Amino acid sequence: MALLNLASVILGIIALILPVINLLSTHKHKLKKIILMLVSLSACSIAICFQLFYQHHLVKIQDWSALMDVSGSTILISAILLALTVTLNISSIFEMRES
Repeated sequence: MALLNLASVILGIIALILPVINLLSTHKHKLKKIILMLVSLSACSIAICFQLFYQHHLVKIQDWSALMDVSGSTILISAILLALTVTLNISSIFEMRES
C-alpha cells in the first residue's frame, strides 16, 4: 500500500510538469498541446484517487491514528495539486488560443 503514496507523488509531479512544458513549448501543434493537457489532468485525477484508496485502506485496517495523522495534509495537498493543475492547464488553453 505504500506504493500508492509513491505513485501518487509521481503522478502529481507529472500533472504539474506537463502544463509547464506545454507553456514553454514553441510548437504550434494544437493536438499535441491538447493531449498534454489531458494527460496532465488525468495524472492529477489518478493521484488524488490513489490517495482516496490509501485512506480507504487505513479505514479497512482500522488504523485510526494514521488516518487522523494524514487526513488533513492529504486534503490540503490534494486541493493544492488540483488548483495548480487546473490553473496551469487553463493558462495553456489561453496561450494556445493567442497563438
